[in-house]
Amino acid sequence: MGDASVISEIPLIPDGEQARDWAVQELADPVYQAAQPTWFDRAAQAARDALASLFSPDVAPEWAAILALVVAIIAIAVIVIAILVWGVPRRTSSRRARTGELFGDIDYRTAEGLRTAAEAARNRRDWDAAIVLRFRAAARGLDERGLIELAPGTTARQFAVRADALAAPVSAGAREAATVFEDVRYLQRPGTETGYVVVAAADSALARLESAQGAPAEVHAS
Repeated sequence: MGDASVISEIPLIPDGEQARDWAVQELADPVYQAAQPTWFDRAAQAARDALASLFSPDVAPEWAAILALVVAIIAIAVIVIAILVWGVPRRTSSRRARTGELFGDIDYRTAEGLRTAAEAARNRRDWDAAIVLRFRAAARGLDERGLIELAPGTTARQFAVRADALAAPVSAGAREAATVFEDVRYLQRPGTETGYVVVAAADSALARLESAQGAPAEVHAS
């Protein structure tokens, strides 16, 4: 028994063929595959190597000019391919649809998602929630379509004034809807079915506005 225990503690030394098999099995692990450089990594490394070679004292002046041109071509190609694959970098902005902040609250739902939630609240006659959600849907909808870009601190009233201006010459009723929203959200007045109808009508009117009417107008807090 003692001899067997001692033998079991002796490390196994594989022969050459077995060592190769073990190495192949180990390298087949997905972890190693994931660690392999991508085509983009290789292209970037090639550009760095070519750039570094320009400053080598062993490179003749005429070859340095050629290498510089090659580096420029590679850099342009990498940029073009990156744009084709990932798209043009988008401008960082404070749009509520991206940050989730809307009239002082965080809500990442789309306009359609907010409308669905508002209808559910209406069906259970929760007029407070229905009014708040439907007004936010109206604002989120214009923001998503690029008609209005809401800046940080924008109030419901400021949004409504700009929204009605977009709908001119016919008012969309956004300012009346904003009054209903503010009464419920900030003044703690109970919502009513009539109030919800006002907000829903404004949302429907704003949803019919065409995105091609002009460039988005950014609404700033005063």
